[in-house]
Amino acid sequence: MAVIALQSAASALNALNTQLDVTANNLANINTTGFKASRANFQDLMYIERAQPGVENTNGDERPTGLYVGLGVKVSGTQVTFSQGSPLTTDRPYDLMIDGLGFFKVQVESDLGPNSFAYTRAGNFTLNSVGEIVLANDQGRRLDFGGTIPETAVSVTINTDGRVWVLEPGVAEPTEVGQIQISTFVNPTGLKQVGENLFVETAASGPVIEGNPGEINRGRILQGRLENSNVDPTRELIEMIRTQRAFEMNSSSIRAADETLRAVSQLRR
Repeated sequence: MAVIALQSAASALNALNTQLDVTANNLANINTTGFKASRANFQDLMYIERAQPGVENTNGDERPTGLYVGLGVKVSGTQVTFSQGSPLTTDRPYDLMIDGLGFFKVQVESDLGPNSFAYTRAGNFTLNSVGEIVLANDQGRRLDFGGTIPETAVSVTINTDGRVWVLEPGVAEPTEVGQIQISTFVNPTGLKQVGENLFVETAASGPVIEGNPGEINRGRILQGRLENSNVDPTRELIEMIRTQRAFEMNSSSIRAADETLRAVSQLRR
C-alpha cells in the first residue's frame, strides 16, 4: 500500500532535516577557532519480508531472490571530522596551535565533564587577573598547565614541547613556570560535544591519555598561531544542495503516494 511509501518518505524528510541542521551548523562555525566539522550518518530501517529467498517450490527449485519492502531511513549518528585546520599566524604570545593530534586540557564545572576537565582544539588563550592562562571566551576556562605567569614578566615563550618560560626584569635567563601537556583519546569521535569548542570524555572515547607535545604521535605546540576551522565551504554548500534536492524528491514521493491513496478511496464511487 502507498501508506508505506508515505511513512518511508516522511522518515527521509525527517532525516534530511537533521542533515541540513548539521550542515548549517558547520557553515555557521566556519570562522570558529579550532572548530571541527560534523557529518550525519544514515542507516535504513527494518524491512517487511513478503517472500524469503531460498524457499523451494514443489519442483525443488529455489527462489533466487526475496521480496523485501523497506520502512525508510534514519540518522544513525553524527561523526566529527578531526582533520587539521589551516594555521593562522597572529604573533600573540598566548595564541597556541596544536600541529598534529591531541587536545588542550581545560578546567570546567564538575557537572560538565568527568573529573572537572574538558578538551579543546581552540588555542585562543589569554591571561586572567591572577596570571592564569585561560580561554579568551565568556567563561575563561583555565588551561591546566600547573603554573601562573607573574605580572612582572617581560616576555613569555612556549616551546613546541609545551614548556612555558618567563623572562623577568633584571634576570638574564628565563625561568620555566609550567608544562602544557597534550591529551589524546583512542576514539576521539566518541567524545561528547558540550559547546564552547569543548569536548568531554565518554565511555565511547575511552579514558584520556596525557603526554608531552611531540611525543608518541602527539602534536607540537606552535606559539603565535591559531588553528582555523576545518570546515570546507565548497563541500558543505554541495552537501546542502544535495540535501535540498533529496528533500524535493521525497516530497514528490509523498505527493505520489497521496494521489495513489486518493485514487483508491474513489474506487467505490
